[in-house]
Amino acid sequence: MSKFIRLVIEIFTTETYLDSMLSGFEMTIVISLGASLLGLVLGVLVAITGLWSSKSIFAKIPKAIAKVYVTVIRGTPMALQLYIMAFVVFAIRGFPLTVTAIIAFGINSGAYVSENIRAGILSVDIGQTEAGRSLGLTSSATMRKIVIPQAIKNVIPSIGNELIALIKETSIVSMIGMYDLTCAARNVGSGNNLANNLAPMTVAALFYLSVVYLLTFGIKRIERRLRESDKR
Repeated sequence: MSKFIRLVIEIFTTETYLDSMLSGFEMTIVISLGASLLGLVLGVLVAITGLWSSKSIFAKIPKAIAKVYVTVIRGTPMALQLYIMAFVVFAIRGFPLTVTAIIAFGINSGAYVSENIRAGILSVDIGQTEAGRSLGLTSSATMRKIVIPQAIKNVIPSIGNELIALIKETSIVSMIGMYDLTCAARNVGSGNNLANNLAPMTVAALFYLSVVYLLTFGIKRIERRLRESDKR
């Protein structure tokens, strides 16, 4: 155990090892942030499209596309989606792998976020919508001013959990040749006799854990503030 701890400390104190880990960590954060923003935008659009009440053909087609999108993305592995994006859809010479990864993870996250948002909107009592309409508000105004503000409070925890899951899922980007935190840990451990990769993988786990802890702390603070506003 003492040797293992010494090796972990060595990674943090050796400039070459630490620079390698930080470089991979930076790539993980960039992909996670980009994909989460894209996923949030897609999730909102898909959720609103799926809840569109119009029965015209112009509404049915987008609703059908949104349903197929959610079904396909949620029903296939993330690794397969990433592989298809990298080596089929964006198999273009010189196309940045970082952008490919952000798009792939963003599309995947959007499918889950859309279901979370849809569930949050549907969880708001129908009486709230009826009250808004009885006051003379249009459907869009009722949704924007009454339903969505209440739905946001319901979906923040689930969207936070999706973001945490997204950060951990980015550990597979090395399969398309990207240098992320997990790949950096593997490279640091190979050929350096660092306890058969256990020490660098533990350091990588500490990086992941620190980010997840900060996100969890932030989400709980937001939830606490929202509960306080409800009491007022």
